[in-house]
Amino acid sequence: MQKRRLLAALLAGAMAFSLTACGSSNGDTGDSAAAGGDSYTVGVCQLMQHAALDAATQGFQDKLTELVEADGKSVEFDVQNASGDSATCTTIVNGFVSSGVDLIMGNGTAALQAAQSGTADIPILGTSITDYATALDMSDWTGTTGTNISGTTDLAPLDGQAEMLKELFPDAKNVGLLYCSAEPNSAYQINTIKPMLEEMGYTCTEYAFTDSNDVASIATNASASSDVIYIPTDNTAATCTETIRNVVVPAGVPVIAGEQGICSGCGVATLSIDYYELGEMTGQMAYDILVGGQNPGEMEIQPAPTFTKMYNESICQELGLTVPEGYEAIAAE
Repeated sequence: MQKRRLLAALLAGAMAFSLTACGSSNGDTGDSAAAGGDSYTVGVCQLMQHAALDAATQGFQDKLTELVEADGKSVEFDVQNASGDSATCTTIVNGFVSSGVDLIMGNGTAALQAAQSGTADIPILGTSITDYATALDMSDWTGTTGTNISGTTDLAPLDGQAEMLKELFPDAKNVGLLYCSAEPNSAYQINTIKPMLEEMGYTCTEYAFTDSNDVASIATNASASSDVIYIPTDNTAATCTETIRNVVVPAGVPVIAGEQGICSGCGVATLSIDYYELGEMTGQMAYDILVGGQNPGEMEIQPAPTFTKMYNESICQELGLTVPEGYEAIAAE
């Protein structure tokens, strides 16, 4: 009898080990994570630290945690910041791949590109990405990637931003387009909005800085020759808003910004998204992949659900600008 019990116990243990081993594979783009058990590990590579990206990461973590825990499961996050360096993004992603995370979230274009280069197997989601076709170098864009990648986009309606500039500064002649030339998504926005503004009758001049070291000098050049400056959604600009403000406000040149964080630092108005809300949408997509078993390659890139006209009350007062009705004041930090 004891021998039979011992044999049964050994068989049961062997079966349990076999099932555990089968469930731990990370070899495809979603099904393995869904079958992996009651806990998930997610690697987050954030390009740099500033208000917009921070809010997107927080929204992502909060929403995914809420959904996973509602199912009685758990999720752990390994959040790492690349301090604006593409090579560091690659190092971070390679670490995620080596440790076998269930999903990678790339917050910012360089972070997403590093994830794309790092793995074709682990599911990847991007957020705070302006244009996925540009970021992923895909010429025949259909709205889905057909790979292990999907995500959310922070692209605000550029035509709406151009209309905002026209609404606030109808008598302006020269518009300076200030952006970082090292960020392909910033160049995409400039190349899109420039002809719109020119069609409205503005003379547009590009002022491109290469990194944070030459922001002040390029902003000074832009202020000297522009009636108004436009800054797109740009990560480097977002980390240098104090530098830009110290140039443009004394020069009396207003800035229309591509997003709320830049506007709160150095702008007068923006047509902006809520980055925390964008992160929440990305968290929902992560849940659909990890728990629902969806294939990221078949999931359409999701835009922000809402856009809000906002203004910076303090800078508007300094420049003597009155904003028409329909604009929401950015809350002071």
